[in-house]
Amino acid sequence: MASDVNELTVQYEEDGTVIVKELDKMILSKGAWATVIFKYQDWDRAKSEYGSPRFTIRRYRKINNEYRQQSKFNISSADQALKIIEALQKWVDAPQG
Repeated sequence: MASDVNELTVQYEEDGTVIVKELDKMILSKGAWATVIFKYQDWDRAKSEYGSPRFTIRRYRKINNEYRQQSKFNISSADQALKIIEALQKWVDAPQG
């Protein structure tokens, strides 16, 4: 595991093949608890190519100077991501109270 939030990744390699390819990440919060959103692609063994971009939000807790994943939420498609954006934008723009 990583000791620095910037080192956190979802990239995963197996037998020399990158199974989960990290395309981008954005650190949403740092500290004892860190939240990171990743853009990634999964390797499709049947097609021998990467699938469509997907997204995951991961929550990490720093224990003994190492970040350990505590939870995750996978966003399965661009359509679902757009719906989440729309809902959040609506709530943020709404009058408070």
